[in-house]
Amino acid sequence: MDKPTQSNPDEEIHRAVSDDGTEIAGRVHGEGPPLVLVHGAMGDGEFVWDQLLPFLTDRFTCYTMSMRSRGLSGHSADLSTERRIQDVTAFVENVGEPVGLLGWSQGGQLALGAAERTDAVSALAAYEPAVVEAINEEEFAQFTDTITRVSELVAEDRPADAARTFIEWVSTEDEMDEMDDAMIADFVEGCAANVHLFLQEVEELNKEEKTSPTEASELAKIAAPVLLLQGGQSDPWFIDGNHHVAEHVTDSQVSKIDGTGHTGPIHTPEAVADEVRQFFTAAPEPPRS
Repeated sequence: MDKPTQSNPDEEIHRAVSDDGTEIAGRVHGEGPPLVLVHGAMGDGEFVWDQLLPFLTDRFTCYTMSMRSRGLSGHSADLSTERRIQDVTAFVENVGEPVGLLGWSQGGQLALGAAERTDAVSALAAYEPAVVEAINEEEFAQFTDTITRVSELVAEDRPADAARTFIEWVSTEDEMDEMDDAMIADFVEGCAANVHLFLQEVEELNKEEKTSPTEASELAKIAAPVLLLQGGQSDPWFIDGNHHVAEHVTDSQVSKIDGTGHTGPIHTPEAVADEVRQFFTAAPEPPRS
């Protein structure tokens, strides 16, 4: 597929209000059926999708929302999972018609949570959503060690090093070696601005008592079709997470993208976009109730 040209990517900003009054905003790119993109971990809608968008905007109107306290969205001290799922839900419902939803990593988890709550989602694609139920003891220990090191680097006022440490943990060596140095530097710089928020969100996870959006009984509430994307080189946690979700969502499919890992949307964006385009083109649009 030839790389299309984005159409007026910075002209329009879509705004919605979450349940607690926090404004959630994102830029609108392209033309076609609405597709809301939900970033993960240290990302925001202002930079995470830069590599992927050019392959989508000739087919979809892409809404690159940012979670609370990030990007164009309003600030809030409440960074709980529950509030952030409310952010996605409010933004999706405010578009005014059934939308496609695309989430990456932590954004995939939040997108699943939103699809459990609203019929405004016509179909959902998640690239390796974060699934706490699928992580084993060894992987959890590695995650904990990584978060500890990220926290240390932030305390030393080294946010870019902290962001890169986390990105390297979720990526394969091949991915890091094959991506352009300037592109990685820009991605790290964007993540560095949000690394302190990510650490606050991780801290909130340790306090939360509500049911996880990827718990089996919650996933069973999703009526929309779901595509679970995974890299052929990804770590077992991400692969196991996809299969956990597929097992409990009524209408689901898993698709593997060879030659990449967790950073597929920036490492192999055209291959990811091909899967996304095919899925949403084929997915039926259910009527709004």
